Amino acid sequence: MNALYIIGTYCSLDDTLNAIGHRDHHHARVSTAEILTIAIMSAKYFQNHHERAVGILVMLGYVPRLSVSRFNRRVHQASELLSDILEWWGQQQATSRYYVADTMPLPVCHKVRAEACQKIPQVKGYIGRCSAKREWFCGWRLHWICDKKGFPISFDLVPAVWHELTTLQLLICALPDGASLYGDGAYISHDHQAMALRADIHIIPETHERLLWQNTAFEHAQLKKYRSKIESQHSVLEKMGVQRLHAVTPEGFGVKVYASLAVLALNILLD
Repeated sequence: MNALYIIGTYCSLDDTLNAIGHRDHHHARVSTAEILTIAIMSAKYFQNHHERAVGILVMLGYVPRLSVSRFNRRVHQASELLSDILEWWGQQQATSRYYVADTMPLPVCHKVRAEACQKIPQVKGYIGRCSAKREWFCGWRLHWICDKKGFPISFDLVPAVWHELTTLQLLICALPDGASLYGDGAYISHDHQAMALRADIHIIPETHERLLWQNTAFEHAQLKKYRSKIESQHSVLEKMGVQRLHAVTPEGFGVKVYASLAVLALNILLD
């Protein structure tokens, strides 16, 4: 583990919590910034294995003595707070002109085992298909937008049955006026294109041969350039184990996904 990265993560979290007005209870022995630092280190170094991260960081003296059960309670309480921190970072970094959108399947189990799954309340709404792997799964999808550096600007964790266009209008609210958003063929929709143009956002999906309109040579070059960046970030997320997370509750699942996104953000902020 990198000591400078751990300390930099804690300082970034503590400064952001102060900026958004969060204050810990005066009786808390371990601060929220320390709790979130453990969760993020768990994603970066231990494939989101919380118990292992708590043990190592306590042993090395980075955080006070803390039981795993107490950590789990605290990190579940801070789930929405971690999401707010990521959104705040995204707002500060949304200064570029070019962005790219994509989705990533986050399965909890295979479709054949969905009926026996106890982690999802309504199984039917959480069954989706991964076109790249040509298989069905039960779980969530991560819909997100990043800039040309791979920094997560906006994101949403939704049931797997939802289509890419479902949350697009919500995600592009975080982009500055005049921005260009690149995506794959799943984002082809004339209605959504018209809605986005009202907000001065230009959506450029990757076209296929059957369409009457096609991408220009410049758009082809830009799509190849920016989509490779988000695909490389997907590889980083896969190495952190986001597609095989072990979580008992949806809140616990969300914490681990948000912590993995925070790693992507901090890799750039602390570079």
